[in-house]
Amino acid sequence: MEKEINRRRTFAIISHPDAGKTTLTEKMLMYGGAIQLAGSVRSRKNQRATTSDWMELERKRGISVSSTVLQFDYRGYQINLLDTPGHKDFSEDTYRVLTAVDAVVMVLDAAKGIEAQTKKLFEVCRQRGVPIFTFINKCDRPSKGAIELLDEVESVLNLKPFPVNWPIGDGNDFKGVYDRLNKQVHLFERTTGGAYMAPVEVGDISDDFVKERVPEGILGKVTEELEMLEMAGAEFDDAEI
Repeated sequence: MEKEINRRRTFAIISHPDAGKTTLTEKMLMYGGAIQLAGSVRSRKNQRATTSDWMELERKRGISVSSTVLQFDYRGYQINLLDTPGHKDFSEDTYRVLTAVDAVVMVLDAAKGIEAQTKKLFEVCRQRGVPIFTFINKCDRPSKGAIELLDEVESVLNLKPFPVNWPIGDGNDFKGVYDRLNKQVHLFERTTGGAYMAPVEVGDISDDFVKERVPEGILGKVTEELEMLEMAGAEFDDAEI
């Protein structure tokens, strides 16, 4: 019994409406092997609706208005993922869900940063002492700079975050991320509509394939930013998590 309890992880995703919360939920299902094809939230009736948006109102409006429990196995753990409503009209349901989670993923739109509903839900998590992981979404679209977003998280939410992954390029020039814990570059290939798992090439930042695929100016900027992060001195602490 204890072994089964210890292998379970329950978390929720919070965000302002349209930051990409439900889309991220479905990508987690896809990369966790629970589904093979990710649907995108769209307004046209003939396009796919996301797996977690099952009510007719949700499908029509492209939003979540109820909480959905999604369960799948990943690397020996049983993941219970709670997809919560983002719109303020349904926030009471979200507040109740946040009483039952081990941790929360806070999704931010890279172009908009911290928005009103996100800040409100963050404060609920802070009051309950829930660990929070921040995910910056839509880095492949015109957006604020990574340094600017990091400063915003620090100043608005009064946090001292440790960026685990750092973007390589942005907008149309977004190439992938640098994993600071494992010191590896992950370069992705775009897929049509993001419906399938993106092919990824992993290696050292000095590898030839990185120099071939990432323009010199972008690679130089990323290297400089990574050095700045190291100088800032923030450390990743498993014990706090």
